[in-house]
Amino acid sequence: MTDRLKSVLTHLNPIASPRDKLLQKNPDDVVITLAIRTPLCKYKTGALKDTTLDGITLRILQAVRAKMNLDPALVDDICLGNVRDGQAAYYCRAAALAAGFPNTTAAHSSSRFCSSGLTATAHIANEVSSGLIDIGVAIGAEMLSEGNDRLARPFVEEILANQEAADCMLTMGQTSENVAKQFNVSREEQDRYAVESYRRAETAKKAGWFNDELVPITVKKDGQDVTITEDEVRYGTTYEKVAKLKPAFAEDGRSTAGNSSQITDGAAAVVLMKRSKALELGQPILGKYVGAAIAGLPPRIMGIGPTLAIPKLLSRYGLDLHKDVDIVEINEAFASMAVYCRDTLQLDWNKMNPRGGAIALGHPFGMTGVRQIVTGLSEAKRTQKKVLVTSMCLGTGMGMAAIFINEQ
Repeated sequence: MTDRLKSVLTHLNPIASPRDKLLQKNPDDVVITLAIRTPLCKYKTGALKDTTLDGITLRILQAVRAKMNLDPALVDDICLGNVRDGQAAYYCRAAALAAGFPNTTAAHSSSRFCSSGLTATAHIANEVSSGLIDIGVAIGAEMLSEGNDRLARPFVEEILANQEAADCMLTMGQTSENVAKQFNVSREEQDRYAVESYRRAETAKKAGWFNDELVPITVKKDGQDVTITEDEVRYGTTYEKVAKLKPAFAEDGRSTAGNSSQITDGAAAVVLMKRSKALELGQPILGKYVGAAIAGLPPRIMGIGPTLAIPKLLSRYGLDLHKDVDIVEINEAFASMAVYCRDTLQLDWNKMNPRGGAIALGHPFGMTGVRQIVTGLSEAKRTQKKVLVTSMCLGTGMGMAAIFINEQ
């Protein structure tokens, strides 16, 4: 076969790239038809300080029911991602009934540390894909103002005898210091990263970029009804201010209140179904869920999880992080891990957390995995980008990542 004939045949039968294949639309695709979140409010002082997990779950489900333009009886299952409350499954079921979903709608919870919301999304997506359900709702919620203990007691002696197992008891702040020291992430790098996160979040809020993500909710604060409509974001953060803060976790440490994720409360939700079902019901299609990956690593440096989970995920689909991915949402648990992940993955910082991240916006653990989807799809719509990757590090040494395609 001549080179000219090969060229003609290639033109007539172009081989789709891995990215192009993901952009194709098929009836069995799992799609997102609604993506919303509550405002993010400051721990112990913000508008959600008196709201409980069952209360916020009720309100986000009320918003889902009001906005999804579906008979709630069509929803087969709801999954609540939450980290710190062992009663989350009870709350999800009861809140669904109180929000107007019938008793035929099932409910459960998922808990995998900071990926709990993303894990809930993957659970519902897999149920849809397998045919177990037709329509489902994934929620992520965390009310850190409730102050549940992280660990009620130490592990048993047999577990503590294994160093890596014992490292699962390290606080997240300690693991941040481990990452900073082991990988030489300086205090200045962390502070400058944090200031940029604050700047981006301030810019996004003032420009109204978050508006299509948010649903207003009314809650009780100090005994009075309060309607919250926007995130509680600190304006005017400068490097000089952040650089003055004392280390939070060790006397000679590099992580501070200014370069660590804000402690906040909030909830987010997505509705998922197959594309064929969405078209049958006349539902708007915001984006497509492609798939997720989980990776494990030493607990003492848990923050580097995205550097393992993202390549693992992209390799499954033949994607190149730099050429094929448009937006990357990586949870900023601490600036130490965010800087390390950005630099190790050689990410274009303009693609990473373009509206700021958890340092400025906050990190309600169970909410984060869904909040990143909601924010990422909104940003993709605004900028007309296509391929979104979300990722986060997880307590006890793990990372998770997922791919979504914007169709707005």
